[in-house]
Amino acid sequence: MAGPHLQQPSFLLATLKADCINKPFVQRCHDLRTVIEELPAKELHGIFPWLVESIFGSLDGIIIGWNLLCLQGRTNPTEYSVALDFLDPSGPMMRLVYKLQAEEYRYDFPVSYLPGPVKASIQEQVLPECSLYHNKVQFPSSGGLGLNLALNPFEYYMFYFAISLITQKNTSATHHVSPSNSAYFILVDTYLKCFLPTEGSVLPPPPLNPGGAIPSPTPRSPAVPFTSYGMHHTSLLKRHIAHQPSLNADPASQEIWRSETLLQIFVEMWLHHYSLEMYQKMQSPHVKESFKPTEEHVLVVRLLVKHLHAFSNSLKPEPLSPSAHSHTASPLEEFKRVVIPRFVRQKLYIFLQHCFGHWPLDASFRAVLEMWLSYLQPWRYAPEKPPQSTEHLPHSVSEKWATFIQENLLMYTKLFAGFLNRALRTDLVSPKNAFMVFRVAKVFAQPNLAEMILKGEQLFLQPELVIPHRQHRLFMTPTFSGAFFSSWPPTTADASFKVKSHVYGLEGQDFQYKQMFGTEVRNLLNGAQLTQMMKNCETAQDKNGKNQLPDCIESEDGLILTPLGRYQIINGLRRFEVQYQGDTELQPIRSYENATLVRLLFRLSSVLNAKFADQMDVLCSREDFVGRLCRYHLTKPHLIKKVRCSPMVKVRTSQNWGPRISLRFLASYRTLIFLLMIYFIASWFNIGPVGCTFIILIGYFLYATIMTFFSERWKPHEH
Repeated sequence: MAGPHLQQPSFLLATLKADCINKPFVQRCHDLRTVIEELPAKELHGIFPWLVESIFGSLDGIIIGWNLLCLQGRTNPTEYSVALDFLDPSGPMMRLVYKLQAEEYRYDFPVSYLPGPVKASIQEQVLPECSLYHNKVQFPSSGGLGLNLALNPFEYYMFYFAISLITQKNTSATHHVSPSNSAYFILVDTYLKCFLPTEGSVLPPPPLNPGGAIPSPTPRSPAVPFTSYGMHHTSLLKRHIAHQPSLNADPASQEIWRSETLLQIFVEMWLHHYSLEMYQKMQSPHVKESFKPTEEHVLVVRLLVKHLHAFSNSLKPEPLSPSAHSHTASPLEEFKRVVIPRFVRQKLYIFLQHCFGHWPLDASFRAVLEMWLSYLQPWRYAPEKPPQSTEHLPHSVSEKWATFIQENLLMYTKLFAGFLNRALRTDLVSPKNAFMVFRVAKVFAQPNLAEMILKGEQLFLQPELVIPHRQHRLFMTPTFSGAFFSSWPPTTADASFKVKSHVYGLEGQDFQYKQMFGTEVRNLLNGAQLTQMMKNCETAQDKNGKNQLPDCIESEDGLILTPLGRYQIINGLRRFEVQYQGDTELQPIRSYENATLVRLLFRLSSVLNAKFADQMDVLCSREDFVGRLCRYHLTKPHLIKKVRCSPMVKVRTSQNWGPRISLRFLASYRTLIFLLMIYFIASWFNIGPVGCTFIILIGYFLYATIMTFFSERWKPHEH
């Protein structure tokens, strides 16, 4: 690109837009790299919003951008490699971000595209609890269209990157795209490893020239007074910088804002779509879903959960001396200590609750299940690995994880009950669905895990002996001495306090806890259902080899299915023998019948029945051979009583059909093929269609005569 330093931003932007149409992808990325390296921040400032949108797509999803969700190395190796290099934490795009960050530019992000609870809160002028939104809300000038967030370049870039998981859908129609192999999935993993490192206590420095430090975001005065709800968690950055004599003394205190900002953006964009109030309202079946996560979305969240476990588990052991801890702990180390309980736990819990209650009852729920099980097992992502055993026996869960289990009690107990409710409504005959039950059973069967969950429930159920107003306890630091708890040891009182804070903080003060090892949860899968699951092959049929009715109870309206009966029907173990009870001539047209012939033959039969009804009545009433022959072919004129086999209807129906002709059997493809075969074989013997028809009629008359003589009693003729 000739003379880049002489170009104005508007002309540069027009040139780059033209290149998007006329140049191949690889050449465009090469030109962008040159522009980013050679032009100053003042000129790059004008193209930054367009460049971000051209990569990640527009917020409304109309502009697809690079479609990172569908970009894979197996199908597009060149574009895949170039895109990852360009968007790498040390690549050209991030260098552009840091170059603009140094100049403290701001970019508007519409509040209308934020997750539902955040958008509603800001529009009501209530400041969200997350510090990510503090001092950023800007009201529009006269004639503006809406509220905006004033974001720095790093925030603006990460907002677009995170929200593209939701706005950009999988548009590949030619082949199946594996989400875990897409460029987007790889980039999420790369950003997490870079900005939330599991090794070391300092983030890698920004890819700039030596001495080009990137300042942390400076506080800005709010544009409008907001009412705050909840307890604000002060940014770790602000807290540590206030106590640092020099920013250069500890690089982590300068750069931890990138870690905190990245995590907050990912959690807000991917998980904060349901507030606690919205979640409670959505328990009603009449409330429509406001947001439906996709399988790709859940897989990316699982990647985040796994990395956060590894990140928090990489925390260095606390020193024995408290004074040593105060001097040696870095800001990044303290961030690891609070990353899950402060930033993730509540939003992930509500997100999982929604998925358990609203996800379709099919095998795609496996993604949600694995994400849940990943969160429940932080020991799988600890740096120390359990010793390998030749017997392949499950290893006992260490007691050091008891605190995590107690402070995440609802993640284990309430979501387990939610899974049981799903399992009882799932077709467990399907191997994929049965495997999900096996996965959960295998995780919860780990030695010592059930005991620690039970201990957490016991701590929660212990009576409160101190502060009567529980709502004031939840946001206090649990540092009470044993004197406050007369009969409790200090450690037990502190553990009980933490469990109660967790439960009431997630579910509210009026929450009625259901014990995982109590009778209410046990009754979700009662003894009859367990017996049914163990003996499904034996109970599927009775002595005569016919299906039994599902388990029901009698009511005024008829039979009502029990939970066991629903399980039997879903898994195909039993069924109702529902039969057609109406006029046989008016049955729905079957797949083995010709629709045109059915309608024509019905009209012909109706005409004949209307014209010869009296004559057929007289013939069928005779007691001689002619009467018996007619009764064999025509419907017997007596009252037919049948029971409508339905689980809900108890009324018996009666029908009274007189003698009539039915020609519908001639519309059956089987009958037509059989007749064509007879005519075809007859042609080999030089028998014409008329002669063949006469032979067929004579043969059928002889068959009907024999059947009439040997019939012990009259039976309605069925074709």
